[in-house]
Amino acid sequence: MSLKTDAIMKMLTVIGARPQFIKAAAVSRVLQTYPDVEEVILHTGQHYDADMSDIFFTEMGLPQPKYNIHVNGLNHGAMTGQMMEKIEEVLLVEKPDWVLVFGDTNSTLAGALAAKKLHIKVAHVEAGLRSFNMAMPEEINRLLTDRISDILFCPTATAMANLEKEGYESFPIERINIGDVMLDAAMMFEPQAKQPAGEIPDNFILATVHRAQTTDNAKHLSEMFEALDTIAAEQPVVMPLHPRTRRKLEEQSYNFANSPIHFLPPVGYLEMLWLLSHCSMVMTDSGGLQKEAYFFRKMCITLREETEWVELVDAGCNVLAGTELSDIIAAYHKVKSLRTQPSFDQHFYGHGHAAKTIASMLWQNA
Repeated sequence: MSLKTDAIMKMLTVIGARPQFIKAAAVSRVLQTYPDVEEVILHTGQHYDADMSDIFFTEMGLPQPKYNIHVNGLNHGAMTGQMMEKIEEVLLVEKPDWVLVFGDTNSTLAGALAAKKLHIKVAHVEAGLRSFNMAMPEEINRLLTDRISDILFCPTATAMANLEKEGYESFPIERINIGDVMLDAAMMFEPQAKQPAGEIPDNFILATVHRAQTTDNAKHLSEMFEALDTIAAEQPVVMPLHPRTRRKLEEQSYNFANSPIHFLPPVGYLEMLWLLSHCSMVMTDSGGLQKEAYFFRKMCITLREETEWVELVDAGCNVLAGTELSDIIAAYHKVKSLRTQPSFDQHFYGHGHAAKTIASMLWQNA
């Protein structure tokens, strides 16, 4: 590993979805302390609603994208293909030393593929995660992105072990457990947390539902909201409502007017941090929110059949409820009846230094 001492390192960061904005903000804040590093941000437009995108740049100080290629609303193949084509055009102009991708979206895979075809080095943040469910588009994206990257920044020991089982020791790919950059972001921005507009009930459950795998399955979505309605009649449920989820519920003629759920518009990251800090527990089909619940020492009920964050299930901090009505309600009562809370003091996700490690390693290897 040779130190880079005289030339400017140029890095192209590819982002397109809410969790990526949060992770990129933490890394960008560190990169801004390097006078010889230039970061170019490319926004694919995968999340194009202003409430799901613009607010994160405004409130987190993430530099405005130099490029926004506006690819969204398409099927997976068309979306990934169009992203690759437009990202390649940018790469040919910018000629970066590194392309940095985050997570497991179509934006992640498109950025990695476009870069690798041009022999540009790729770094993957949040590498090594596995749900072992090949029906999830995210699983395909993360598998392929890991295999073609040059550095894999893993968030947990479990992620590192997954790569070892897949034979990565025989590949010329650097792997390192840096902890989770989402923890960096939570620590950076928690002091700026702010309450969402309107009255928020006391002792509320924070709930989110947004995954396509959930919303595109009419039975799962119907049973999930029947369960949440039942629970909300017993304890307040606050839900920032994703635009896609709203559309799917409207298609099912969901009775918003008489729902006991306290719906909010999509919230920014600082408002989400406030909700996490003040809720009694979390119910979600999100991946990232499972970890954020742990950061804030809150029990999580995961509305899926599997999770990438198995260490939280093993520690008793996360309960996999699935998507069926009776199972979700049973999981809620199981958590409510716990006499002793599990420990939230295990450092599964590092100590909040992941962004510094990413910046340092990329600079040294430019």
